[in-house]
Amino acid sequence: MTPLPDRDPREMRAADLDRERTAEILRTAAGDGRLGMEEFHERLDQVYTAKTYAELDLLTHDLPTPSHSPSPSPSSLPSTTSGEESGVAIAVMGGFKRTGIWRAPRRLTTVAFWGGGKIDLRDAVLNGGEITIRAFAVMGGVEIVVPEDADVNVTGIGIMGGFDHAASGAGAPGAPRIRVTGFSFWGGIDVRRKRRKRD
Repeated sequence: MTPLPDRDPREMRAADLDRERTAEILRTAAGDGRLGMEEFHERLDQVYTAKTYAELDLLTHDLPTPSHSPSPSPSSLPSTTSGEESGVAIAVMGGFKRTGIWRAPRRLTTVAFWGGGKIDLRDAVLNGGEITIRAFAVMGGVEIVVPEDADVNVTGIGIMGGFDHAASGAGAPGAPRIRVTGFSFWGGIDVRRKRRKRD
């Protein structure tokens, strides 16, 4: 019997997690100004209809961030003294989510326009033990979950909308420092304290 030729890994079927990673690369590129909003939406539509790794690679081949990098495990995460200084999360008639174990940049800008997003910092690895989130919601919303023991300062404003300051307050010694600012217009920014998932 003649052996079958080795299969090209790029022709393997992609999983939902692979599509989400590709979508995140596109969102970052749009936030950095590398993609216009029309092209961003065209590529994003193709992400969720792509069937193989090769199809996903075509959507990010001209962008600087490598696609399909494996998810980091807690032991492989770099130390909190290094990492990205800034990042972007955008939801335009859609959504974004940063939850679980992930490396948060020192400064994160979130934009929700006719959409929504969730930032969960309870298991995040913070660059330098602190983060400043600039949250903007226009006819949309952003939920920000912070550790129960964090030092939190919320200074955003709501215009015909809400910007929840209830989570503001001092934290335990050595706890992460979290600053949230920005504004909402016909929308809402909800900042709430919750116990860490691993507690």
